[in-house]
Amino acid sequence: MRVIGAGFGRTGTLSLKTALERLGLGPCHHMTEVFQNPGQIRRWLAIAQGRPADWDALLGGYRSCVDWPAAAYWRELADHYPEAKVILSVRDPQRWLASMNATILKQRGRGGTLTGKALVRLSSLLGTDFAAFAKMSELTVDGRVFGGRMSDPEHALKTFRSHIEEVTAAIPPERLLVFEARQGWEPLCDFLEVPVPAEPYPRVNDADDFQKHARSMFGSMLLRRSE
Repeated sequence: MRVIGAGFGRTGTLSLKTALERLGLGPCHHMTEVFQNPGQIRRWLAIAQGRPADWDALLGGYRSCVDWPAAAYWRELADHYPEAKVILSVRDPQRWLASMNATILKQRGRGGTLTGKALVRLSSLLGTDFAAFAKMSELTVDGRVFGGRMSDPEHALKTFRSHIEEVTAAIPPERLLVFEARQGWEPLCDFLEVPVPAEPYPRVNDADDFQKHARSMFGSMLLRRSE
């Protein structure tokens, strides 16, 4: 593991994943990897439920990680991989909250409807991945990161700001980059000591992309059963 991403989801993490892989620091773990690698769902769920984490087994083969669920364990990962650099992706807090409302919280709201609850129950009865993923996300993101109050805008903003302060206080400056996607390649490449690519910094996973991707992935997880 060469790079650990400590930033919250919706701070340009999928763009950062794309950038790190372009810079030769891939594969990079991201929530999309959990969608695409069925065996990971229950392993992350086990960690969220308090079982011991075998980080080398779970993240073996990845040279970097960003986004939740890994970012929820940034401190444990930074301790386990002491040579890895840490990138704290950030953005304007109000813009972050607006992005959360348009994506993750919107999807969460659907899960709270009668239809959403029925789908989770059906998945639980069938033993498919959808219910396990929903539980893992609830425990890891809403529970561990936001103390069960992710849908409270004031609390979410306070948590977002506190997280930035916590990471910057815990990680030595020479090991940490506080990074905004709008800064582009230069600070990222300087921090990682790699050449700047002759192409624009990636911009992916806006709200529309998120919703399309979520519908596709959740549909497949509803029918898919993995261990």
